[in-house]
Amino acid sequence: MDKYQSYTLRNFREIPQINDHLTEEERFDIEVVGNVLPFKANNYVVEQLIDWDNYKKDPIYILTFPQRDMLEPQHYEEMARALRGGARKPELKLIANKIRMELNPHPAGQLSHNVPKVEDTELTGVQHKYRETMLFFPSQGQTCHAYCTFCFRWPQFVGMNELKFAMRDTELIIKYLRANPRVTDILFTGGDPLIMKTKILKSYIEALIDAKIPNLRTIRFGTKALGYWPQRFTQDADADELLQLFEKARKAGIHIAFMAHFNHPAEMRTDEVKKAIGRVLNAGAVIRTQSPVMRNINDNPAAWAEMWQEQVELGCVPYYMFVARDTGAQDYFAVELERAWRIFRNAYQRVSGVARTVRGPSMSAGPGKVQILGVSEVAGEKVFTLQFLQGRNPDWVARPFFAKYNPDAIWLDDLYPAFGASQFFFEEEYPIHREQAALHKGAAKSLAVS
Repeated sequence: MDKYQSYTLRNFREIPQINDHLTEEERFDIEVVGNVLPFKANNYVVEQLIDWDNYKKDPIYILTFPQRDMLEPQHYEEMARALRGGARKPELKLIANKIRMELNPHPAGQLSHNVPKVEDTELTGVQHKYRETMLFFPSQGQTCHAYCTFCFRWPQFVGMNELKFAMRDTELIIKYLRANPRVTDILFTGGDPLIMKTKILKSYIEALIDAKIPNLRTIRFGTKALGYWPQRFTQDADADELLQLFEKARKAGIHIAFMAHFNHPAEMRTDEVKKAIGRVLNAGAVIRTQSPVMRNINDNPAAWAEMWQEQVELGCVPYYMFVARDTGAQDYFAVELERAWRIFRNAYQRVSGVARTVRGPSMSAGPGKVQILGVSEVAGEKVFTLQFLQGRNPDWVARPFFAKYNPDAIWLDDLYPAFGASQFFFEEEYPIHREQAALHKGAAKSLAVS
């Protein structure tokens, strides 16, 4: 069995490859950015996924190790000055928290619109945005085997409790599911719920099975474990017990779905991940794959086509291409919407129909998942054609609408209605706060210049 070794900001300098390849300036950059945004890696990622001879451009290195440009220049300098000056932990924490609050830590109305109640009790570890699906954040699963530098859930990992979703109470979850019979799917998310020991995960899953909730059809797991520590399903001491738990749920009539995060073909190539995927599928689960399209990591059609093809050959179902969310290091990763669509279209054309289950590029924005269908010319006006794949109001789904063409747009709040309309059709129920977003972006740019 491979011995699991975790690396954080405290011990990353113990990684032999870091000392062998990085300059002292690059190691300091990791410390500066890692004091603001979360950093964690492990020996599988370090030893089997990263090409250290080409680390500066290696997608998995960029995916896991903080880069200087992931912070705005003024934020970087503020933290760097404190570190060079020997600031103690309390001062560093104050500086980091101030910067974090300027990085839109909870996009898409997560705190203000998505947290439900049951019997007048706020479910602080639940989000319910789409009618059929509720998200559950088990408190023991609010970490990962390694952190993605683009992660839009980064506030879960930085020690700011006021920004964190988490709860343990399964009884309240069951009550909420019974009170909302249209909910068919519960998505365990985090963090990564599959970092939990099987005995802990079992306490949640078996409670849901034993409750015999008639509307509960699917249990999903939002997970990066297959990509970052496939040994969870092959070599860990409780790996067999975990697979048996999936089989038990399936026999109880509950569909088990992995929403597996794979961001680059390199993650699909090891023997360990191929073995893990096979074991999960043999336990009766289905693996659907998803990732955002990100500059510096996977912003080319060949990477996506290769990844989808390999996933299909291994028995997975390509599911989503997302757009980098408007939080954290968005400026570092963002791909213009038109370019994201062209990457998607080109990659889609390179694969057969069995891989064309994938949908995208999609923005998980406040009103819902908005897909960019393409750039067109309608009535003499160049426009984006869009539709909802999911919406706060189910009636919005699969209803085409149009936005003025903006070649620089990277998010929904950069778009305006086409054909002289004053607002998009959904804004009567959920307006887009473009002015607030523009002020935030403008403030960041002005600070960077000053």
